[in-house]
Amino acid sequence: MGESALGSFFFLLSIPAVLAVPVWVVVVAVKLISVAAPGRRPDWRRDLLRWSAWMAGWGAVILYVLGAGAVGLAVHESSSGADSTPAHECRDDYRVDHLVGQTASYLPLRFDCVLDDGGTYPSSPAYFWINTVVAVLALASIALVVTNGYAAERRAAAQGLSGTAVRSRKPDRP
Repeated sequence: MGESALGSFFFLLSIPAVLAVPVWVVVVAVKLISVAAPGRRPDWRRDLLRWSAWMAGWGAVILYVLGAGAVGLAVHESSSGADSTPAHECRDDYRVDHLVGQTASYLPLRFDCVLDDGGTYPSSPAYFWINTVVAVLALASIALVVTNGYAAERRAAAQGLSGTAVRSRKPDRP
């Protein structure tokens, strides 16, 4: 897949991601309210750990897709039509006289302006923040999964279970 086709794919994928953001926010708010409200289930901590891992993971995916859609849109705008080069994102800088092109990356997310001396500079500081928040959410999701596994092992040990297998005892016969 070429860079423009990949950009178009991510841009089209970002449309459902834009719709997923308010749904994600509402689901997180409702869950936080349900945790704070009285009358919780006895296993609410285990459920909250598992749920938090899923929500952090989905938050990372949604934010990554939105950022990739922004990169895809920038690639599309900079490679099609009149007045597309240099990229609009690069024109606001004082080095516009030295621009020779642009580069895009989807991992990590970035859209850089290329100068005639071979140097580059980011077109927007937003990509740094998007990459940082995606990494933090992904690491939080992994940490929550590990914590949930550790908590499950501790519960099993506290109940007298060995690992994940249940020890079965045969009754003594007289």
